[in-house]
Amino acid sequence: MILEILKAILLGAVEGLTEWLPISSTGHMILVDEFVKLNLSDAFKEMFLVVIQFGAILAVVVLYFHRLNPFSRRKSASARHETAVLWLKVFAACVPAGVIGLLFNDQINALFYNYGTVAVTLIVYGVLFIVVENYNRHRRPSVRDFSHFSYRQALAVGGFQLLSLIPGTSRSGATILGGILLGTSREVASEFSFFLAIPVMFGASALKMAKFGFHFTGEEAAVLAAGILTAFVVSIVAIRFLLGYIKKNDFKAFGWYRIALGALVLLYFGLVHRP
Repeated sequence: MILEILKAILLGAVEGLTEWLPISSTGHMILVDEFVKLNLSDAFKEMFLVVIQFGAILAVVVLYFHRLNPFSRRKSASARHETAVLWLKVFAACVPAGVIGLLFNDQINALFYNYGTVAVTLIVYGVLFIVVENYNRHRRPSVRDFSHFSYRQALAVGGFQLLSLIPGTSRSGATILGGILLGTSREVASEFSFFLAIPVMFGASALKMAKFGFHFTGEEAAVLAAGILTAFVVSIVAIRFLLGYIKKNDFKAFGWYRIALGALVLLYFGLVHRP
């Protein structure tokens, strides 16, 4: 049991780190799964890899609780209204990926959840990050705070989130790229990506949990709790790191990292370990 909990801690750490950085949690999980396998039922493992995202969601809620709370008495009436409008924009942006994901999630995974697709999307979006940042080098963002972030832009970012249904794309990567292309600052693009994750990942976690059921063995409950708690703690560190990093740097380093990881996935599965 101790060994399985240690594995859960490692998987939770990978989830918490890669969910918020635009480097693809799927790309990392597909590699980690080759070396760290939970010795539990396939149904539990499938549920676990989704539900540990709940810990990552909680990190966003904790870090941004006051800012995202439309009922806070410490806010003025206008500030509460702005917060409610922000939530409406978040939910509007979630509609495209939510609808397509619910309707076609199984078909998309059947077609695209393989090392080849993951490697290609890692590399392609890595190149895009470098190209977009070079393109933006001499441009000033037109949206530096959410008061100037329109419903139209929110829906457009939601369209970019559709791209993340393809494994290896990275939900945060697609939405951050979309935001930057639409003229938002890196901070606004990143934070909106965080906020989008709350309904998206909560919905995915709830559906997986409901499908699995709520009957756990003692070992399964301990493993799940360890994974969720670790994802929560590491997510707080990762989010704070990213927000601090982008104040002085662009996203090109993440682009180069994605290209290297994509090449590693191709090398490992194509040459070293043929599935």
